[in-house]
Amino acid sequence: MSCVEVSLGEVAQIRLNRPERLNAVAPALVDDLLEALDTVGRSDARAVVLSGRGRAFCAGHDLKEPPAEGDSRARLERLQDVTRRLRALRQPVIAAVHGYAIGAGAEFALGCDLILAAEDAVFAFPEAGLGLSVTGAASRLLPQLVGPLKAKELLLLGERVPAAEALRLGLVNAVVPDVHTTATEWAERIAGHPAGAVALAKRALDAGTDLEAALELEVSHALITEHTPEVARSAEAFRSRA
Repeated sequence: MSCVEVSLGEVAQIRLNRPERLNAVAPALVDDLLEALDTVGRSDARAVVLSGRGRAFCAGHDLKEPPAEGDSRARLERLQDVTRRLRALRQPVIAAVHGYAIGAGAEFALGCDLILAAEDAVFAFPEAGLGLSVTGAASRLLPQLVGPLKAKELLLLGERVPAAEALRLGLVNAVVPDVHTTATEWAERIAGHPAGAVALAKRALDAGTDLEAALELEVSHALITEHTPEVARSAEAFRSRA
């Protein structure tokens, strides 16, 4: 079974599909998500909705997965490719977030052009508390949304941010009762605009984001942190939970 579902049309739908693990990030999910984004990029879709099956958008890295093997830089850069592809798509992408958007899940949302949250949505960046580094350009994208001081607070404290607070901070565009329906409606409105003008607007708005510099710095930090004793302890504690 694919970890990501895709349906094409004027509005493309991409759904993370590991509901039994709250759509937590595993290598197969990253591979399938990148393939889905490539499929949409080649299609005639004019807007995209990214959502998650089950009770959550994406609960971050699946710490119950076996420790990663092989070239760490290649693995981290492949995860970062999700942010790259989201930003490179000519079609605007709307994140429809319900339940948890934690760690890499929050970064997936940040990579999108618009973020809508359900009333039960919860965002968090727990990496520092686990001895890890952010990897999805959160170091650049988060300050642009909430400001540098608040971004430091969210990254250094790692506290969970409920939907209403996320709206107050400017982390999301809106909080709505039926997030997927509203996201699709917004996407349909975008799809009704001239595609070329929409693509140029997206490109112009993103032009001030030095995305590659942020991604390179983050992957360097991640390579430093991933084999520390603190990370080993936090991962073992997570895997030992009942």
